[in-house]
Amino acid sequence: MLAWPLILANLTQQAIQATDVLMMGRLGAAPLAGATLALNLTFTFSVLLMGLLIASSPMMARALGARANAARDVRRTFRAGLWLLVLAMPPYWLLLWHVGAIMRALGQSAELADIGQTFLRAYMWCTAPWLLFQLLRTFVAALERPQSVLWLSLGGIALNALLSWSLIFGHLGLPAMGLVGGGIGSTLSWLIMCGALALVVRRDRQFRRFHLFGRFWRFDGERVAAMVRLGWPIGLTMALEMGVFALAAYFMGWIGAPAVAAHAVALQIAALTFMVPLGLGQAATVRVGLAAGRSDPGGIARAGWTAWVLGVGFMGVMALGMWAAPRPLVTLFLADVPANATVILLAVSFLKVAAAFQLVDGAQVIGAGMLRGLHDTRWPLIFALFGYWGVGLGIGAWLAFARDWRGVGIWTGLASGLAAVALLMLWRWTRRERLGLVPTPR
Repeated sequence: MLAWPLILANLTQQAIQATDVLMMGRLGAAPLAGATLALNLTFTFSVLLMGLLIASSPMMARALGARANAARDVRRTFRAGLWLLVLAMPPYWLLLWHVGAIMRALGQSAELADIGQTFLRAYMWCTAPWLLFQLLRTFVAALERPQSVLWLSLGGIALNALLSWSLIFGHLGLPAMGLVGGGIGSTLSWLIMCGALALVVRRDRQFRRFHLFGRFWRFDGERVAAMVRLGWPIGLTMALEMGVFALAAYFMGWIGAPAVAAHAVALQIAALTFMVPLGLGQAATVRVGLAAGRSDPGGIARAGWTAWVLGVGFMGVMALGMWAAPRPLVTLFLADVPANATVILLAVSFLKVAAAFQLVDGAQVIGAGMLRGLHDTRWPLIFALFGYWGVGLGIGAWLAFARDWRGVGIWTGLASGLAAVALLMLWRWTRRERLGLVPTPR
């Protein structure tokens, strides 16, 4: 019951970004490519910060499982997350403001770099409300009541679609602002969604007793440090995964704008299916954390393996669908016209490889969530560094450029890296008791 609202909330939040990609695709291959390159770079840094905030999930779950001083501990953890946001956002925004220079340094053309910077200077302001929304979401998930996040996310799809459609193309009496309009639409949507979730947390009787925003100005250095210790490996692990996909997009940029656009479409489709095992992994973190707080090894095993089997089974079904009908999926995002023929053919070839890595992609993200519930974050970071950047990027670059597989080679490398990480995560989970990760029964 906990996993389904989280899964649906993930899907709806990803659908917000999918809506932006769909609309930007109507502007042409170059605008889609430039904005996608900027978004990939942004999201890599965003998930690094989100990882610090996600550390609040196992911390809150373990406090709730132990029961003693639960409300006070949960509030301290949430307040630490607020302070991390306050400290992190100014330097992050400064970095995003100069994304065009970063894109040029990574070998992209001046045209794509200018497009990316134009878009991102409007889009970057949504990162703060998006991150605060994620922090609030970890709180409601720890209390096993994520339904409000689901309903707000569903409303966010419609709101973002309306705002972006109006501002990009000039409808409802608004000016046609192109990519800038898409950035403004996303920023307004996340501001409204974040404000609505904060209001729910303040007014709902189940949430109100925690007084989350009480004395929010007080700096709790001890709890901030604890969250950073637990969260930096989570954030870096997530950033390594997102970063390898972002760098893959830049490799595509060396091949050409059609390859970047095709990569963006194939990745968007794969990202939508990924939201299901991601939600199961988040549920596993909470349930494993609650069982760990109770010192219940049996509950830890049941929570972890249930999520793993469900997630891998679902991704197997999605793999069959991608392999059987890649072109209809691609043409949801790109108009099936002669001008897009090259991009569509490339996206179809990428999606067939994406079908092959569905199983291992689901297995690795759920494995990370299971271990996270046991506060085990540092070894998963090492696995991610080795798998994504050693195996994945190494094989991908070799196949793409040395063997001339081009874009398909990059995607084959990504699949290899995900498989390596999935196997290592599963190996560590099966040895959790021997490694001392499971609390001793009381």
